[in-house]
Amino acid sequence: MNENLLMDSKYRTKAFEWLHNQIILHGDVLPRELLVQGFEYQGSRITFLGPQGIWKPKIFPEIPLSITTVISGPYNDSFSDDGLLLYRYQGTDSNQWDNVGLRKAMQYQVPLVYFNNVVKGRYHAIWPVYIVGDNPSLLTFKVAVDDEKSLKYNEAAGSELKISESASEVARRAYITSTVKIRLHQRSFREKVLLAYKEQCALCRLKHRELLDAAHIIPDSDPEGEPRISNGISLCKLHHAAFDENFIGITPGYIIQVRADILEEKDGPLLKHGLQGLHNGPVSVPREKKLQPDRQLLERKYELFKKAS
Repeated sequence: MNENLLMDSKYRTKAFEWLHNQIILHGDVLPRELLVQGFEYQGSRITFLGPQGIWKPKIFPEIPLSITTVISGPYNDSFSDDGLLLYRYQGTDSNQWDNVGLRKAMQYQVPLVYFNNVVKGRYHAIWPVYIVGDNPSLLTFKVAVDDEKSLKYNEAAGSELKISESASEVARRAYITSTVKIRLHQRSFREKVLLAYKEQCALCRLKHRELLDAAHIIPDSDPEGEPRISNGISLCKLHHAAFDENFIGITPGYIIQVRADILEEKDGPLLKHGLQGLHNGPVSVPREKKLQPDRQLLERKYELFKKAS
């Protein structure tokens, strides 16, 4: 097993490095085709997704590289009362080889990648995650998220690590996992809003997704600020900031208004074309009515804009 762990460590380190670089390029929500394609290393291909939710590339000796939750998939992954992810077995046989692989990941505390399928064809990547519990009666593993400093399992000796986490480590992992739960909801909201708006700014039609945000009409700190598409608008970063700060407003009839004092300002071309030129123009909204901005929420937000004017 020692030799296998050494090989696994080498491949896993390269996989994490590649994933890190992709997130720098594309953000932490990645397209499926990129993850299925993966990259070539020493004549073999390391891939991150496959037909099963528990995925082990052929080059890896025994332990899977990733686990995935899929939209409308057969397994209902959820969070436990202590804030950790409950990940369902592959099938119902605890000795099925995928489940055995995750049990070994728990035994040796080998880090994995967790992919959450936020919208069709796009996956939020989270790592490192660790299997920290196994419940055969409920057919579930318990999964904790950690920070990158935890990527330190014994590469040299490959000796078995005891699962005896200190109280502080358990608390740290539970806290990190709880923040990831919030991030999952945020990424899901962003991806759904951008998809509804065909990945362009509703005001200026900019189509570079790296520069787009899912702007809340009513903030998520408000009881009515639910993370649903009708409480969101796809905006570029400039217009998101301007909307939040009430430099611009959107009427319940989907017409852009620019604050009077901003219209009177004299400045460079960005002000003229990026803000003033939008005044009285239309907002580009989805055709499907249920995806369009909620007019009552826009009314609330527009009242704040008028007060700021």
